[in-house]
Amino acid sequence: MSALQPLFALLVLAEAERDSSLSACRRAARALEAASGQSDQLVAYRSDYEQRWSSQFRTEGTMPVVHCYQGFMTRLGQAVSHQDLVLRRAAEQLQVAEQNLRQHELRVASVRKLIDRRQLELRLSADRRDQKATDEFAARAASRMSGFSSALR
Repeated sequence: MSALQPLFALLVLAEAERDSSLSACRRAARALEAASGQSDQLVAYRSDYEQRWSSQFRTEGTMPVVHCYQGFMTRLGQAVSHQDLVLRRAAEQLQVAEQNLRQHELRVASVRKLIDRRQLELRLSADRRDQKATDEFAARAASRMSGFSSALR
């Protein structure tokens, strides 16, 4: 089976690459989950902050406090926008990682299929050799038998 050794080595390499891609895919999924959680927290905080201060402004609100509120809401809006960008990038990275994983899984499957075909070819070749040897043995035996029967007459 030494004819298959290079293919087995290729399979080991392809599986290692696939495993590495799987790890990268899992990391990307965790990063997306974390970015999504952070985004949800920021949006919830902004909503809560708006509600708290809008009730406070109904009763009282000086101009410096209103300006401070507006400035903070602007920065909070920027943080939400930035986190949305981080979330989109994380989603894109996950898509790339999943695509790489699919490619590596396809390569592993292809190498396995090639190994299966080569093993079948080797088995068929060995079967043909065995059949040829059996046929030759039978032909020689028949030849000897015919020679033996001729000598007996």
